[in-house]
Amino acid sequence: MKKLSLILLALALLAAPLSSGCPAPTPTEVIELTYNNFFPPWHFHSVLADEFCKEIETRTDGWVKITYYPGGGLAPAPDTYDAVVEGICDIGMSCLAYTMGRFPACELVDLPHAYPNGWTATKVANDFYNEFKPDELADVYPLYFHAHGPGVIFTTEKPVRTLEDMKGLVLRSTGNGAKIAEALGATGYAASQGEAYELMSKGVIDGSVTPPEVLLGWKQAEVVKYVTMCYDVGYTTDMFVVMNQAKWNALPDQYQKIFSEVSEEWAEKHGMVWDYYDKAAIDFFLTFEGREVIDLPPEEMAKWVDAAMVVKDTYMTEKAALGLPVEDYEEYLLKQAAYWAGKAPSADECVAWVEAEIVPIAPAK
Repeated sequence: MKKLSLILLALALLAAPLSSGCPAPTPTEVIELTYNNFFPPWHFHSVLADEFCKEIETRTDGWVKITYYPGGGLAPAPDTYDAVVEGICDIGMSCLAYTMGRFPACELVDLPHAYPNGWTATKVANDFYNEFKPDELADVYPLYFHAHGPGVIFTTEKPVRTLEDMKGLVLRSTGNGAKIAEALGATGYAASQGEAYELMSKGVIDGSVTPPEVLLGWKQAEVVKYVTMCYDVGYTTDMFVVMNQAKWNALPDQYQKIFSEVSEEWAEKHGMVWDYYDKAAIDFFLTFEGREVIDLPPEEMAKWVDAAMVVKDTYMTEKAALGLPVEDYEEYLLKQAAYWAGKAPSADECVAWVEAEIVPIAPAK
């Protein structure tokens, strides 16, 4: 018995370095992946996506190489999720709201939750997924999410100063943004941000429901004349970065760990870029002649908030009927929004970080 114990101890000591001290095996060939993103190459979210690819290559010592396709090079924005599922691209970034009804649980993230800025909305979007892991995303491997600050109203010709001014307007919007536009009295027009500039410039639509970011990031300040700051309505758009499930499963464990670490870091960076844009975009907008930012007085803002709440009420009723635990979702989202709002960096901090880290490496349009 004593001899057997000594043999087992010797075997355990021999096995220990194999399980804890030995480096992970080196792959025998480079892993090639593709990444499709709907943002144009000069947009700072696109710059971050490109840097994500480079960071993965660096941390894997060149064993994972990602070919990046900005501007929807492999698939347009509404088709990006399915393109990842089907293997047309291995990684994709787009908006869940571009395919309404496909992601019923995540739709609630977009609805008003008093998000004060994109950094907070980004934190909440990631928390929501990590807490509930909704089945609707089970056909991909989610890397991370990010979300813009409160949406506002753009108009090209008619200033919007009251809720009554919304009546008769046709506004580009997607997903829950379209429902909010309609609750506020306008007519929604489904289109991606890549289409918005041309639609507004040609007079097909009267404006857009959108974050201020696109005034600069998509150059829409060139055609928009009025921005109505209905910030208290506080809706957002949840954007995904997801990976083909089979490609994720095929990654060695040590590379999965690297992807997870970089994804957590990059979600934070996207949140700061959203807050940068919301400040810088308004500054850019006001450099054009004849532009106006309209701030709603408190009593008028309260009318907008009340009108928009019908969208959330409808969502809660409809999705509860589908069996979703919407009350649990809502309680969690409100709690996390309040929590992260108190920890958000200032707009000036976000601007300083972006100007130091992103502006020097961004390509010119």
